[in-house]
Amino acid sequence: MIYKEIPENFNPKFEVVSCYLEHDGNILLLHRNDTKPEGNTWGLPAGKLDGDEDIMEAMAREIFEETGYLVDFSELKYLDKVYVKYPDYSFIYHMFKIILGSRPEIKVSPKEHKNYQWVTPREALNLNYIEDLDACIKLSYGI
Repeated sequence: MIYKEIPENFNPKFEVVSCYLEHDGNILLLHRNDTKPEGNTWGLPAGKLDGDEDIMEAMAREIFEETGYLVDFSELKYLDKVYVKYPDYSFIYHMFKIILGSRPEIKVSPKEHKNYQWVTPREALNLNYIEDLDACIKLSYGI
């Protein structure tokens, strides 16, 4: 479950960054490999912070690792953060957006993803998506 304010007894184990890569009203979704946690679901370019990297560095790294797109930090717009609390663990989830002038060539990492697609935020809500992505899309896009 996601929260806008820090929930009671919140003890985050890690922080995650994610990014809406948007072009012409469509966002990029990545199809997770079956062997990954929440396999065979759709999600955004995202991942955990490594060591002492800041959220901007982590976001640029994750986008490049998962899509092959090299990010200029000036493109990254910080949207919001939410607090995610599950029965077994909790984490802080940072959301970014990049508005792309042209649709880049996407090279998914075969270790992590098996495909990608560009869809509207509303269309994304009809897919088999990672847990709570629907709430984040609704929050970010006012749906």
